[in-house]
Amino acid sequence: MKKKGVGYASIFYGTGYGNGFPDESRATAKIKSDGIINIYVEVSDVGSGGKSIMWQIASKTLNIDKALINIINTNTKYMLDSGTAAASRQTYNTGNAVLDACSKLRNNINKVTNETEIITSSDILNKIFEDMIKNNISISEDGYFKATTSTIHTKNGQGNPYWPYTFGAQRATVIVDTETGKIDVLEIIAINDAGKIINPTLAEGQVEGGCSMGVGYALMEEINLNKGKIKNTNFSNYIIPTSMDMPDVKSYFVEEKETTGPFGAKGLGEPVMLPTAPAILNAIYDAIGIRFYELPVTCEKVLAALK
Repeated sequence: MKKKGVGYASIFYGTGYGNGFPDESRATAKIKSDGIINIYVEVSDVGSGGKSIMWQIASKTLNIDKALINIINTNTKYMLDSGTAAASRQTYNTGNAVLDACSKLRNNINKVTNETEIITSSDILNKIFEDMIKNNISISEDGYFKATTSTIHTKNGQGNPYWPYTFGAQRATVIVDTETGKIDVLEIIAINDAGKIINPTLAEGQVEGGCSMGVGYALMEEINLNKGKIKNTNFSNYIIPTSMDMPDVKSYFVEEKETTGPFGAKGLGEPVMLPTAPAILNAIYDAIGIRFYELPVTCEKVLAALK
């Protein structure tokens, strides 16, 4: 018999290193003689679209067309330390550093031009560069941002361990086959408050990727150990979701602007996967009335629990 269930879960997630740990990002914005702006920023793009986000922040801040901006993120000879691509911090922390550098450079540019429309010509930028050199105005500016957190007071539990927080909720719909123990996830509806969404397409991709990780965490992925050694070291026996396993994912964003973020943005990377597994487990409970407290919930575990 196949039984259908629906489950919900919600989360809040503090982005950045947190707990008073130094969490700093740096960037440099420089206008060149060829009419191009270089943004030197150590944003590690591991599929999250961090480079594109910095590109958009720079273009908006400088009021210069993206075609005239290069993001240099792979040459440590020129880049300052922007911190790691971890803790869902790049958009907020490093984005703020890029915003700072570009704001300073734009202020310098404004000293030699009254241009208010978006600059789309390298010839105009070349003329601006020459005027800045002639007037001894800096053509390069560094940006800096440090997240403001504090350690938790061990006695009263007070403190500011993270800032800002990203919020999310998901609804999962599953079908549980009570004869085979197989669980199919039919749909996930994901709602996230990550501040202003700078790039909706990338954000939607992050949600879908996070939900995929959550499905694997809930139903498939399991490390088997034997005397401290991992037995399943290949994807043939460490099972992860494929496109055939993924449900329909509908993503929605509550764009409550974060006043301290670049254009109101916050981090999104890791928070999106957190509600998926508990939502699925709650849906399983709704379907068959059994709680599972150990992941993954495999077919074998379902059949054993139904006996």
